[in-house]
Amino acid sequence: MVQLNNEAREIAVKVVYYGPALSGKTTNLQALYQKIDPAVRGRLMTLDTKDDRTLFFDMLPVFFRTASGLKVKLKLYTVPGQVIHESTRRIVLQGTDAIAFVADSRRSEAASTLAYWNNMLKNLEANGLDYRTLPIVIQLNKMDLPETRREGEFEDLRRVVQPPMVPAVAIRGEGVVETLWALLTVCYRSLDRNLGLETRWRISEQEFLSRIFDHVDKRGTSLAQEAAPR
Repeated sequence: MVQLNNEAREIAVKVVYYGPALSGKTTNLQALYQKIDPAVRGRLMTLDTKDDRTLFFDMLPVFFRTASGLKVKLKLYTVPGQVIHESTRRIVLQGTDAIAFVADSRRSEAASTLAYWNNMLKNLEANGLDYRTLPIVIQLNKMDLPETRREGEFEDLRRVVQPPMVPAVAIRGEGVVETLWALLTVCYRSLDRNLGLETRWRISEQEFLSRIFDHVDKRGTSLAQEAAPR
């Protein structure tokens, strides 16, 4: 649930990157961190687990203020992918407003990817979150590797809900900005329905997205024209 402080005129939106171990969650945040203007980004924080393989979480707070004077804080997290960190994944999901599910597109990882998808749905339910209405985008990562599934071959992840899908090669920064753009688009629409962002707070979808992506380096992305200031 979005954190709204009426007195301070501040909204905090929590975005979580979820997926199997080594699927590219941390790579996404690291790539975004490099693309965001240092003037508006926070410090990228990481806590290593005792096995020194999986990051406990990353938090990347980004701040901007709308024309109406509302301060919006965007907080990006990842969850640890290894099976032993199940309880941590559930905790990190608490209060989330939107999820980017990072899928490893290789056919050899299909079973693991589906298992983590179902695990995410279960953990959302455990936190009292309805995955049927929660903004979710699936990133199809590692599309540069051999033996990857195409977009139409991920119906196993779309049996219950039908989230948008974005192809990516996160290690090269490809599809990283597009994933966040798609996710924040559906997130805005959800928040608008619940909070009246446009009618009550005078924040249009265009302003919400442009205030964020005006501070993101979009060179080499499909958003170079779409996200440019108008």
